[in-house]
Amino acid sequence: AQLVESGGGLVQAGGSLRLSCAASERTISGSAMGWFRQAPGKEREFVAAINWNGGSTVYKDSLKGRFTISRDNAKNTVYLQMNSLQSEDTAVYYCAADPRGGYDYSGGYKYWGQGTQVTVSS
Repeated sequence: AQLVESGGGLVQAGGSLRLSCAASERTISGSAMGWFRQAPGKEREFVAAINWNGGSTVYKDSLKGRFTISRDNAKNTVYLQMNSLQSEDTAVYYCAADPRGGYDYSGGYKYWGQGTQVTVSS
């Protein structure tokens, strides 16, 4: 696999998790990266994205202030820090690389990870 997510799990409401997405250098080099999530019975939705050098980030409006995306190109890894988690954040979280369209358009990303489950208990 070219993208491998980790860091998901079960957390109580109000808690925090940090997701990681490890990528091959070939996949991540010079590429914008995004995080998406999909809850049961719902469509996949955009969470956050970051440009190739970390100088620009964009978030789903409702997640601003709670979620932070970052990257460490030396480690070929992208992170998603999630704070003040709520039950509605329960979903499978996916990282994606190399968008061809807007950062929030899932259909434009060339590479995807297998996803990591985040479950928030209330």
